[in-house]
Amino acid sequence: MAEDVFKALADPTRRRILDELADRDGQSLFEICARLSTRHGLGLSRQAISQHLAVLEAADLVRTRREGRYKFHDLNTAPLERIMTRWLRPDAPENTP
Repeated sequence: MAEDVFKALADPTRRRILDELADRDGQSLFEICARLSTRHGLGLSRQAISQHLAVLEAADLVRTRREGRYKFHDLNTAPLERIMTRWLRPDAPENTP
């Protein structure tokens, strides 16, 4: 599971998608494309963004819900929290390099 998260986060476009969803959750594919284009200057097609979203969904970082004929994407930080708790053990000294 953690390996999928790391692979999903390795791509800068996917990180920008997560940033946009953190800024405003529940966006459609068209909204995400527009925000990536206007805020980041990315001229990617809807198909390319859709493929990036599929990778993020597979890593469980994005959840998709359908309302009628529209799909909305929501950020899911639970996989990141599991990774953090694995590394930040309460028994580890604070000054460990």
